[in-house]
Amino acid sequence: MRGMRIAVTGSTGLIGKALVRSLRADGHEVVRLVRRPPAAPDEAAWDPPRGYVDPAGLEGCAAVVHLAGAGVGDRRWSAAYKKEIRDSRVLGTAALARAVASLAEPPRVLVSGSAVGYYGDQGDRVLDEDSPAGEGFLPSVCVEWEAAAAPAHAAGVRTVFARTGLVVAGKGGAWGRLFPVFRAGIGGRMGDGRQYWPFISLHDEVAALRHLIDTPALAGPVNLTAPEPLTNREITAAMGRVLHRPTLLPVPAAALRIVLGEMAQDVLGSQRARPVRLLESGFVFRHPLIEQALRAALTAED
Repeated sequence: MRGMRIAVTGSTGLIGKALVRSLRADGHEVVRLVRRPPAAPDEAAWDPPRGYVDPAGLEGCAAVVHLAGAGVGDRRWSAAYKKEIRDSRVLGTAALARAVASLAEPPRVLVSGSAVGYYGDQGDRVLDEDSPAGEGFLPSVCVEWEAAAAPAHAAGVRTVFARTGLVVAGKGGAWGRLFPVFRAGIGGRMGDGRQYWPFISLHDEVAALRHLIDTPALAGPVNLTAPEPLTNREITAAMGRVLHRPTLLPVPAAALRIVLGEMAQDVLGSQRARPVRLLESGFVFRHPLIEQALRAALTAED
């Protein structure tokens, strides 16, 4: 597709940086929405708590990709930080959706971030985009997060919710914390290891986001995960094989609850989510297998 003007929030995060780099490499103009005074020609201001978005940053955009939000695993979940997690997603999405809807010529598509945390702990049940929301803090956040984009949808903007799994990358995100532990030979399964972890390589995450932009038939929730999720036990074994390290030191569930508090339920929760809509739309994964995703991360391919 010819060069487009695309606005991106969360451009300093793991996924956002990789997406901006990929878009620009293919000749697209990227406007980065930043929560500080703009310091470069490609930046525009927005202030989610105040509900403000500089309309000049959105004018002429064919697409908006919204990835901003406080890191779920950045710190222990105090009441204050849970509010920050929720507000950073819900208020930011609402502000952006209202701004998009107010434009005389709105973008064709809003790709709004979400997460497989929407489904909560579902055990062995196979999940697709029609599966109901689970119970607990993260599912409730995801429900509000997606609902906040309603103004854009009501204005006729194709709105897609990218329900992303655990992104496999060498630096940043969950795997940025896991790799050093496993390299040191002290990695192991978490809890009983039977919980499903829906993973996706960073390369495939970026390619999937671009696929959502470019595929008019896609709207609503789309799972961004590898074709077959694996259990934590299976992923732990794969980490050991790829890194040539032992994985004999399990982390008991009780210890996780002591160290992580309420966030432990997310680590121990199981989402056997499959990317049904992504596959049906013709998307082809470069790294469908966990070993491929791990090796790509380790070689900084992405």
